[in-house]
Amino acid sequence: VQLQASGGGLVQAGGSLRLSCAASGRTFGTFSSLHMAWFRQAPGKEREWVASIRWSGSTYYADSVKGRFTISRDNAKNALFLQMNNLKPEDTAVYYCAANTVSVWAKYDYWGQGTQVTVSS
Repeated sequence: VQLQASGGGLVQAGGSLRLSCAASGRTFGTFSSLHMAWFRQAPGKEREWVASIRWSGSTYYADSVKGRFTISRDNAKNALFLQMNNLKPEDTAVYYCAANTVSVWAKYDYWGQGTQVTVSS
C-alpha cells in the first residue's frame, strides 16, 4: 500500500496549485472503497486536517480552506487530487495524502510522503 503525493511548488499569494496523490499496491484493487484525505503540516506546527472525501464522493473541508480548495478523486486512475485556489501565505506547509478503510473521520492508516507547498506574499 503506497501513496505518492506530487504537485507542490512555489506560488505567489492568490495563485493556484493542484496536488495529486497516486495510490498503488495490492489494496488498491479497491481504491474506490477507500476514504481519502489531505493533511498539512507547517513548520513548527502540528499536522492539521485539510479535506476528506468519502468513497461515495462526499467531501468535507476545514474552515480555513473552504471555498478555496477542492478535493476530488478519479477511481479509474487510483488518484486523489486537491485543487488549491486563491492561495495564502498561511497555506504554506508540507501536504500529505492519506487513506483509510473505516471512515472518513477515523484514523488514517496509509500516508504519502508529502509535497511542499510554499506561498509567497
